Amino acid sequence: MSEFDYDLFVIGGGSGGVRAARVAAGEAGAKVALAEEDRYGGTCVIRGCVPKKLMVFASEYAAMPADARAYGWDIADGSFDWDRFKAKLDAELDRLEGVYRKLLKGSGVETFDARARLKDAHTVELSTGETFTAKHILIATGGRPVRPDMPNAHLGMVSDDIFHLKELPKTVLIIGGGYIACEFACILHGLGVEVTQYYRGAQILRGFDDEARGLISDSMQERGIKLHVGTDIVEMCHADHEKVAGPVEERQYGHDDLTDEAHGPEGPIRVKATNGEELVYDAVFFATGRRPNSDDMGLEELGLALARNGAIEVDDYSQTKVPSIYAIGDVTDRVNLTPVAIREGMAFVETVFKGNPTKVDHELIPSAVFTQPEFGTIGLTEEQARDQEPVEVYCTSFRPMQSAFAETTDRVLMKLIVSQETRKVLGCHIVAPGAGEMIQLAGIAVKMGATKEDFDRTVAVHPTMSEEIVTMRNPVRKA
Repeated sequence: MSEFDYDLFVIGGGSGGVRAARVAAGEAGAKVALAEEDRYGGTCVIRGCVPKKLMVFASEYAAMPADARAYGWDIADGSFDWDRFKAKLDAELDRLEGVYRKLLKGSGVETFDARARLKDAHTVELSTGETFTAKHILIATGGRPVRPDMPNAHLGMVSDDIFHLKELPKTVLIIGGGYIACEFACILHGLGVEVTQYYRGAQILRGFDDEARGLISDSMQERGIKLHVGTDIVEMCHADHEKVAGPVEERQYGHDDLTDEAHGPEGPIRVKATNGEELVYDAVFFATGRRPNSDDMGLEELGLALARNGAIEVDDYSQTKVPSIYAIGDVTDRVNLTPVAIREGMAFVETVFKGNPTKVDHELIPSAVFTQPEFGTIGLTEEQARDQEPVEVYCTSFRPMQSAFAETTDRVLMKLIVSQETRKVLGCHIVAPGAGEMIQLAGIAVKMGATKEDFDRTVAVHPTMSEEIVTMRNPVRKA
């Protein structure tokens, strides 16, 4: 009989934690428990990827009537019903959470709907007052959006709050220029909200390929989003008050307390910007960063190393400085993507329970930004690549057949970054409708180490946008 209550205790019921628990119990035969203080499915399923993508789909229908008319259909413009959409969205999230719970139960994982913290290297203490011991502990608590440190920041929403709105605001100011800010700018604009976006940097989507983000910026503005770069917020308050109460405290672990209470904008909100504008908006949405959920878990008392932003420091096998404790997913702030957290969870089980030490491969991970148009990317940007070695750049931008016929201004971009020495494709960047689907397949070739000549030898699928990836014969420049 084991000296511990469990072989593994997982803290966090998101995609990474659930996968690790299921596989450890179902495939490795371990005795596993999992504690989650909020909803099962985590950020991705409950307040991230899934509801966001469904909102992307909803927002894209706004342009369809006009496009259809260009193709001969007699279709009138419609209006968006937030209540009808939200009811169906909530039902879908409830269904998915039920699936997660069912999968855990079917794998033999014992679950606790409670907050967990560490009492020592092998002991977990729950908010219910129960304590359990485990040979191994896996922390998979994810991250949360944070508001900036400024007076009245609590008046603004964060991404978690979007899915709880009772009604859509008529006007919104989005603060930030990362992928979350840009995605929701496109989503809300598509749903009929008048969107203004401030970003303090010189160009949105910092860290992505310059040419690609430039095209996305132009496209967003052409669609009617009022994008102001080099601009930040100076102060904000209720439109009818000069001063309001101080900020509401956030939860130490889990998403903000405001999420469960904020069911509508706190507007009208008066905002003063660095560009001198002072305007009133129905809502302000902060997309200014996220923070790992590691607070008040007893980690520092156990000697776990934390980065300045609260990220748990781990080695290549997701092990902390305390040998019995591991961490995966966004709480480690490595590559904050759901499929990566799942891979890390699988590698953890291989390493700890299957006797097969497995490092997580964080190189050449394809990803997508669901702006309109979409952006799919893998590998190095042109800027990163040319700092590393001499490269050739193959690039084309054009109006695709569907847009040209409809006489819209939408453009797409196909771009390959190629090593002059090895001929390997170091980066692939696509801005186009369906770019997320395209980059998944292109990512296989890039991950395998395909050369430009491998792409050239592939026969084009015609007529498609993606055929341009294999028909670009001459570099547009060398760097």
